[in-house]
Amino acid sequence: MNEGAVVRPAVRVLLLDPADRVLLVHHVDPDTGFEWWAAPGGGIRPGETPEAAALRELEEETGAMGVELGPCVWRREIEFRSRGRPIRQQERFYVARVGRFEPRPATLQADELATLIEQRWWTVAEIEASRQRFGPRRLGALLRELLRGGWPAEPVDVGV
Repeated sequence: MNEGAVVRPAVRVLLLDPADRVLLVHHVDPDTGFEWWAAPGGGIRPGETPEAAALRELEEETGAMGVELGPCVWRREIEFRSRGRPIRQQERFYVARVGRFEPRPATLQADELATLIEQRWWTVAEIEASRQRFGPRRLGALLRELLRGGWPAEPVDVGV
């Protein structure tokens, strides 16, 4: 772990539709060109609860409003560089069920829009068969386990 890294508390939402597809956001790092798919989410603002941050991020990144947030099911800590500085992001993953809708980013900042390439609904099988990068790396297997076994009593550490 980089001792000089800025700690950034963050949230993500595993947004599941009636067919158990998960909505993922395709990002690209403008400095390095590194691309990955992840659940919608982002940083927790000072004074904001993780749940409030999750709902705000959902609205900003997908346009989804009035979502009933389920429990926090996963957690992970990752390190990366952003704008030249090391970040240690501590993520909480919440789950939520929604009806089908077409995602539309709402109020993203210009620099956030530069990193968001597209959004799409994925099945577990599509994730497992894909050669794309996902966060967490084992997203397909983790989702399969979550959908089969139900929500855990306590958040599970899912690694990078």
